[in-house]
Amino acid sequence: MRKFTLILCLFLVQLAFAQRKGYWQQKVDYKMTVDIKDDLYQYDGKMKLKYTNNSGQELNKVYFHLYFNAFQPGSMMDNRLQNIVDPDRRMMVNTGTKENPIVKSRISQLKPDQIGYQKIKSLTLNGAATTYKVSGTILEVTLPKAIKAGKTVTFDMDWEAQVPEQIRRSGRNSTEGVAYSMTQWYPKMAHFDEFGWHLDEYIGREFIAPFGNFDVTINIGKDYVIGSSGVLQNPKEVKGYDLTAKLPTNRASWRFVAKDIHDFAWAADKDFIVNKGKTKGGVDIFLVYKPGEKTTKVWTEAMPYTTEFFDVIGKRFGEYPWPSYTIVQGGDGGMEYGTATLVTGERSLESLVGVIYHEAAHSWYQHLFGINETHDEWFDEGFTSYLQEIGDQLVFQKKTSLAANPNPGAYASYTRLALSGKEEPASLLADYYNTNFAYSIEAYSKGQVLAIQLGYIIGQENLEKTFLKFYDVWKFKHPTPNDFKRVAEEVSGVNLKWYFNLFINTTRKIDYAVTAVNGQTIQLVNKSDFAMPIDLLVEYKDGSKELFYVPLREMRGQKPAENLAEYQGVKRTVLTDWFWTKPTYEVNVSKEIKTVTIDPTKRLADVDYKNNVYTNN
Repeated sequence: MRKFTLILCLFLVQLAFAQRKGYWQQKVDYKMTVDIKDDLYQYDGKMKLKYTNNSGQELNKVYFHLYFNAFQPGSMMDNRLQNIVDPDRRMMVNTGTKENPIVKSRISQLKPDQIGYQKIKSLTLNGAATTYKVSGTILEVTLPKAIKAGKTVTFDMDWEAQVPEQIRRSGRNSTEGVAYSMTQWYPKMAHFDEFGWHLDEYIGREFIAPFGNFDVTINIGKDYVIGSSGVLQNPKEVKGYDLTAKLPTNRASWRFVAKDIHDFAWAADKDFIVNKGKTKGGVDIFLVYKPGEKTTKVWTEAMPYTTEFFDVIGKRFGEYPWPSYTIVQGGDGGMEYGTATLVTGERSLESLVGVIYHEAAHSWYQHLFGINETHDEWFDEGFTSYLQEIGDQLVFQKKTSLAANPNPGAYASYTRLALSGKEEPASLLADYYNTNFAYSIEAYSKGQVLAIQLGYIIGQENLEKTFLKFYDVWKFKHPTPNDFKRVAEEVSGVNLKWYFNLFINTTRKIDYAVTAVNGQTIQLVNKSDFAMPIDLLVEYKDGSKELFYVPLREMRGQKPAENLAEYQGVKRTVLTDWFWTKPTYEVNVSKEIKTVTIDPTKRLADVDYKNNVYTNN
């Protein structure tokens, strides 16, 4: 009976953290073969796609993304580059002179043999012909028969494609001389969930797709070496992975298999070499790059930093679940894909490790949790940057511990945006920001600030528990920010609706001040329209210290005492909660005051920290 009771209790605890009621997700299984026409930078593709409809409703249409179509003059991506006030410099070209520059979109200058395209030659559903049309980067497919709820169907597709000049992520002949950077290279089934179809035109931001399995065969010239998502199935038949391999005389067939991912990428070059390492947890790590004066030394030195990163981050945020991870030189900076990333490789060691850490951290925040990057960019990039910073400090910098705020730089960047007049709500669709400046800081910095400041609100220990519980509940699924909020609420017992709403859906700012010290009374004021709980550290003239904690009523709870360096040996006193409707608050103490500080850990995203400290002379 006691054993049964224990099992029941554990079951009920798990239910408390379960997915939102009625949660479902679609499933895809790709089997693809591509034949590369090496000298033409074109290829023919064949796909057999098994699609499982778990939505609970019939589907009369489906949609695919044809990302290569963005790299054509007149595309929406091209137009965006020509009209945004601060276009991505990598995607622009000077068609004039140094003295008289005429800066244009690189896409606008592409000739017919340089553009990208994906053209569908045939598409059937369970052997029956479909009707389809292409609009930009979206393929709309009308089905001969509806896909019923709970059923699995098979699409067969033949397509032909041309690999565009390297401009953004995908392409041929990168600035570092990599022949093929093959990302967004196949017609990808669009994502369908409780919010409907996600049919964002490819403008330049990122992606969402259903989880599934991939079985990909790439036929290419025998002299090429490939770095790819998934696990290579035939290392003895291709170049670079096995010294005992018997190489073909003309063409090579590379077969890769991956399970439970939602994007598949690869890159190929005749000069690539392959270095292999292994994490303590048993994950195979591959570094695939072009050797040379600017690469060989730093890529070799990067291996131990890379393997250790997976172990350290896995312990703090949940174990990396796939058998391998591959870092390939290619692309135009760094971009994450299922069990692989493409990064530019001619960097310093610090730069190379930094970009590897960022893209590898995306294995959690986007590829393990299939976040909608087109909508919740801060949840994707911000949390990834938070993991990157922790990995950098603990692994690359060899720090033995982290500060309460591990990244003050993210706060400085966010404050700069918040005071610039260019901030827009972080809930804005990623492609729709008026400036790349605002997007970049919202996504990469403000997302980090949200996570670090959440630790200030619920306590660092509860934040760490939240990350691990979120991993248990949401791995291999598609969580929303509200799902992360709900886990944090369950872990901490604190209501967080006000925090996520104001910080993500508005551009309101936090600004508290210590306005006066009158004898033994401290006067605080909220100068902004964003209320927060307050940690108030008071140093008395006798040398002792006391921490006063002022909860916010909307929290309906309070954080526990924290074991932080700033508060070691300091008495903590919990005061009456502060209403957001009341701008002022008084704290009465029993000794003569020397200094008063609002949040000495600097996790509160206060846009004017100068008035957070008051010295009583």
